[in-house]
Amino acid sequence: MRNALAFAAAAVLACGCVTYGSSLVPGQATAEDVQAAMGRPAVVREKPDGSRTLWYPKLPFGRESYAARLDPQGRLVAVEQRLAPQFIAQVRPNQTTAEEVLDILGPPNEVYAYPRQQREAWEYQLRTPPNHKILYVQISPDRVVREVYELMDPQYEGLFNFWMR
Repeated sequence: MRNALAFAAAAVLACGCVTYGSSLVPGQATAEDVQAAMGRPAVVREKPDGSRTLWYPKLPFGRESYAARLDPQGRLVAVEQRLAPQFIAQVRPNQTTAEEVLDILGPPNEVYAYPRQQREAWEYQLRTPPNHKILYVQISPDRVVREVYELMDPQYEGLFNFWMR
């Protein structure tokens, strides 16, 4: 019974991840099509070349943040789930700026101030089956990333681990 419940929970979670924005065709869909399918973006990031990224974070409970990238003509280039290892790896301590983090990962779910350390920490919840983790990106006053680390989410620790015992 426990295995059946675990499988059912995993299947429901997996199905929800695959379909967001999947009806949009890159190269054909316009910014208006994206907003009709995905809703109003939480943040729009514009680049100097005229391209834009529309951000659709599903934080904290969805543990995903979707970037709908548009070319300078307003056509869809791609819809990407950015809280994934290949994007997180692009955030490098002592190199990446806060602005670049916003372009790579999108807006954080929470921002925590640490005045004694003269830093702030941006928090992103990650979907890392079978457990959940939280990504923290620490930023110094010069707006440069100083630390990047993942921790187990204590709220979910052990919740889906019962089948592994």
